[in-house]
Amino acid sequence: MPLLILRRLGNTVPTIVAVVLVIFTLFSVIPGSFTSSGDDGRMLDAQVMERMRKELGLDDPLHQRFGTYVVNLAQGDLGTSFRTREPVTKVIGQRLWPSLKLTIAAMGFAILVGVPLGFIAALRPGSLVDMGSMVVAISGLSLPKFWLGLMLMYLFALTLGWLPSFGYGDGGLRHLILPAVALGVSPMALLARTTRAGVLDVLNADFVRTARSKGMSEYRVVRWHVVRNALVLVLTTIGLQFGSLMGQAVVVEKLFSWPGLGSLLVDSVFQRDIPTVQGSILVIVLFFLLINTLVDIAYVVIDPRIRYG
Repeated sequence: MPLLILRRLGNTVPTIVAVVLVIFTLFSVIPGSFTSSGDDGRMLDAQVMERMRKELGLDDPLHQRFGTYVVNLAQGDLGTSFRTREPVTKVIGQRLWPSLKLTIAAMGFAILVGVPLGFIAALRPGSLVDMGSMVVAISGLSLPKFWLGLMLMYLFALTLGWLPSFGYGDGGLRHLILPAVALGVSPMALLARTTRAGVLDVLNADFVRTARSKGMSEYRVVRWHVVRNALVLVLTTIGLQFGSLMGQAVVVEKLFSWPGLGSLLVDSVFQRDIPTVQGSILVIVLFFLLINTLVDIAYVVIDPRIRYG
C-alpha cells in the first residue's frame, strides 16, 4: 500500500507541472493588468502605473517571472496579492474552510440521497419507484445551479422563512443548507443514475445468477455480491464529482454570498489580482488530484483484485 500511494502521488507531479505552466502563461499574456486602473475603475497616472509595475515585478521578462514563480511555489509561497498586499496563502487560507464545508455538505447530500435512490430503483426495475427516481435524476441534471438556487431562496427563505437566503452567518447549519442543496442536486442526480446502472449490470452477471441458483437469499445476494461489485463504479462517480465540486461551487458561492474559494476566484478575476487567481486555481486542481488519488487507493481496499502497474 505505501508503494501504491507513492506511485499515485508521483503520477500527479507531471499534471501539477503542466497546470502551473498553463496557469502562469495564460494569465501573463491576457490583455490588461492590475495596474491599468484603480479600485474605483478610473485610469491611473502613467507614472503611478510605471512605479506599480516595477514594484510588482511585471516589467521583468516572462521567463524570469516564471522562474521566480516556480522557485517560490516549491517553497510553498503562492506570491503576494496585488490588491491586499497580503500573502496569497493567507488570503486563500481564510476562504478554504468555507469552501470545504460547502463541498463536503453538498457531496454528503448527494451520496445520502442519490446512492440509495439508485439502489432502490435498480432492485425494482420498471416500477413507479424506478421511473420516479429517474425523473428526479434527469431533472436534477438539467436544472441550472443558479436557477435552482434562486428557487430555493424564494421558497424556503422568502416564502416560508425557514432558512436565511444568503450569507455565511455564524457558519452554522441553517446558512449551509440552501447552498449545499443547490450545489449537491446535480451530483445527486448523476449518482442515482450511475448507481442504478451499476447495480443492474451486477444483477445480470453470471455469478449473481449462480448465487441465486444455490439458494442464497436475495438479501445476502445484494449484500455480499451486488453492493461490493457495484461500489467500484459508484466510488468512481463520487470521486470525480467530489473533486470537481469545489470548482463548480463558483456560481453557488456568488449567488449565496458564501465567502469561499469560488467567490474569491471570481472577485480576483474582476480585480485582475493575478497571484490570487493563480493560487486559487492551483488549490482547486490540487484538491481534485488529491480526491482522485484517494479514490484510486480505495479501489484496492474495496476490491483486492485491482492492481496498478
